Amino acid sequence: QVQLVESGGGLVQAGGSLRLTCAASGRTLSTYHMGWFRQAPGKEREFVAAITWNGGGAYYTGPLKGRFTISRDNAKNTVYLQMNSLKPEDAAVYYCAARFSSGSCCRTAAYDYWGRGTQVAVSS
Repeated sequence: QVQLVESGGGLVQAGGSLRLTCAASGRTLSTYHMGWFRQAPGKEREFVAAITWNGGGAYYTGPLKGRFTISRDNAKNTVYLQMNSLKPEDAAVYYCAARFSSGSCCRTAAYDYWGRGTQVAVSS
């Protein structure tokens, strides 16, 4: 079992930045590919970014590439999401997830473990 806990969310003005952190316990994250998803009220959970187990590959949903950066520190059992130039439409609950398989990075069904999320609000 892997327990994931997100932190770093909050209220930020449009154009500002936040760094989300996903801390894992229970097992080392070094064998898992990791992803970030988000869910706004009334919408489905959507893929944001993913990173391979060793950090060698990173993937983003198209509109967010260039503003968001995913990274990981396996020694600290932690994954990060740096979010810059935030917009009101980025407001959502952000979830960290872990998957063991090397299949699709971007489907919620591909992930084995999920955190409870951290709220991001962006004021205009």
